[in-house]
Amino acid sequence: MTDIAIVGIDCRFPKAPDPAGLWDLLMRGEEGVIEVPKARWNADVYYDPDGGPGKVNTRYAGFIDDADAFDHAFFGFSEEEAEVADPQVRLLLQTAWRAVEDATLDPRSLAGSRTGVYVGIMGSEWMSLLMTHFHTITGHVGSGNGYAITANRISYELDLRGPSMAIDTACSSSLVATEEACAALRSGICDQALVGSVNMFITPASNIYFAQAKVSAPDGRCKPFSSKADGFGRAEGVAVLMLRRLEDALADGLPVYAVIKGGAVNHGGRSTTVTAPNPHAQQAVIAEAYERAGVAPQDVAYVEAHGTGTLLGDRLEVRALGKVHGVPRDRPCAIGSIKGNIGHAEGAAGIAGLIKTTLALHHRVLPLSRHSDSENPRLRLAANGLRLVKEAEPLPGGEVLAGVSGFGLGGTNAHIVLATAPEQARRADAAPAASPARGILTVSADGAAGLRGAVRRLAEDVAARPAASLAEVSWTSNRVKASGPVRFALPAHDRDRAVAVLTEAAGDDAALAARSGRAGPKPKTGWVLAGGPAPSGLAEGLHDRFHAYRRALAEADAALLPHLGWSVRDVSLSQDEPPAPGPVAFAVVWALGRTLLDVGATPAWIVGEGTGRHAAAALAGTAALDDVCRLVAAHDPPPAASDTGTTAQARPRRVIPVYPTREAALEETPAEVIGLPSAAGPSGDGILDVVARLYRDGLDPDWDALYEPGHRVRHRLTPYGFAATGRFWWNHPIGPTPGGSS
Repeated sequence: MTDIAIVGIDCRFPKAPDPAGLWDLLMRGEEGVIEVPKARWNADVYYDPDGGPGKVNTRYAGFIDDADAFDHAFFGFSEEEAEVADPQVRLLLQTAWRAVEDATLDPRSLAGSRTGVYVGIMGSEWMSLLMTHFHTITGHVGSGNGYAITANRISYELDLRGPSMAIDTACSSSLVATEEACAALRSGICDQALVGSVNMFITPASNIYFAQAKVSAPDGRCKPFSSKADGFGRAEGVAVLMLRRLEDALADGLPVYAVIKGGAVNHGGRSTTVTAPNPHAQQAVIAEAYERAGVAPQDVAYVEAHGTGTLLGDRLEVRALGKVHGVPRDRPCAIGSIKGNIGHAEGAAGIAGLIKTTLALHHRVLPLSRHSDSENPRLRLAANGLRLVKEAEPLPGGEVLAGVSGFGLGGTNAHIVLATAPEQARRADAAPAASPARGILTVSADGAAGLRGAVRRLAEDVAARPAASLAEVSWTSNRVKASGPVRFALPAHDRDRAVAVLTEAAGDDAALAARSGRAGPKPKTGWVLAGGPAPSGLAEGLHDRFHAYRRALAEADAALLPHLGWSVRDVSLSQDEPPAPGPVAFAVVWALGRTLLDVGATPAWIVGEGTGRHAAAALAGTAALDDVCRLVAAHDPPPAASDTGTTAQARPRRVIPVYPTREAALEETPAEVIGLPSAAGPSGDGILDVVARLYRDGLDPDWDALYEPGHRVRHRLTPYGFAATGRFWWNHPIGPTPGGSS
């Protein structure tokens, strides 16, 4: 079975605003359960410790912060549309964007791709409210509400062309969505997939239902496999994973958190009631998942259990787990449940456990299982070949296997099998290239406020990495962070200096503006290629710093060598007096121009002066390189451009005219005139300044041309921080008021 790589993660859970926050919460063994915020509903109105009709037996649950915040302008929503859009849709959009960035990909680069979107979801209180309050129904309701829209809106906003669907199997929804995405990747239906899930509380309605069903814990907390288990507490959450076939992820150099080896989905059939768990079906789905993944139960080190913390549910799940894992092995299988930390996120519960397990494999440590200090002896875990994780445990080297279970209220069960990422997936840990670490640090946003935050986060990212990785981080920022309309670019030669400049720009509007711009049409430039010898040290600096320059210089050297009998490359890199200075000057300026062309900085016109006229003719395509090199070696003048600036149609890489003098171009003077080689500066680093300026004005460079192949290594950078100034929430009456009226 084809392995599927988890390459990107973003999530928000109670007291965990991102994956790093969730991991910290897990490692500390803390919880995210709080009293119901007044901004949601008045708990006093609905609370009854006995859980009477229409009442809730708890004041507590797991809520995420800023659930009403939405950067509507970023996604092109009007305020009117944002006001009626389901917060679940809004949260998924922002989370999906950040998950793609976490995969070291530019979300805008996915446009037109066969990327599938699979969302597990089991409720939409917002839509129910809208459709029962007739005065709130507007023409925007359809584009921001409904299960299908939770997936379809992501596909629309990112222009994704793969399957797009929402899946509801109750509490197993997100794991079933994961298995559907993996199946689509393995069959070739899509090339990459976003798997998401979300669960939000708008009203106390579901809380009331669970209280009436006698499964709601009075303290609002899940206590999995504990002697104190007395029901479960609810949790909000939103999460998105980016998935790729492992071979594709490795080929593209994407970092991999963990690998999905296989999975299975089934239903319990007819049980005592439609909502009663069927341990035989649970056992069967786990065993089938292991068989399909090609792993043996005794090799599975950990299972993230469904683990709701109800006495019946825990007992039946332990029985099912024991039937599969209670086999001869060196040590009992470890189990735990994230529900003890954040609560039961219902439709998003499975993906919460999947992320916990993925991070555990990534960090190679199992977090302690909250409430394991009060293990329920009646469950007989040891007799079933199981044990709770009672303190953080390091995982061994080599491949480690784990499983994640999700069981739906209506009987649909799912189990996913994970493994640690292969060693070759740890590209970011490789030794950096030996050449100097330099590049252009870039970030972008849709406005100045967003850019300021992006620059601040980039400063933190650069500061957190070794100085030797500056070029790698720069290249990653170019590939992931550079495509927005408002742009910041900083040529960087020293890590500490770059951090200082970024920090200053994040806190000073003038410093930010000095290195920023708004992308417009591709900037129009003109080149003036000077003749004469290059400044001392320039050729060596360019050769040391730029792979594209070395390649171009080698091409010129090969074309000149038959006519000269000596190497312009070798002479340009030595301190020796050249046999003839003209060919060396030509080769340097031509290779420099080719470097800029490879970057994508094509000029509107070229002027050649002295020996630079030969380079202008070759770069513009008025003559082939071999022909120009023959003329350079013979000291003959270059081919003349026509008075109208037209050139031969058969020449490759043609640039529209070549002018014989600077004055002849005056009527077409563009925004910037670039003089070569002077613009490169004494060491060649000036090329970075030129490209940075053009990028700010709208050029989308081919960034690879500026970096050594060994520096093109992806690093996970902090994802985009969406504005929280737009606030949209339900502002109409919900249920009965304190006075008792509707």
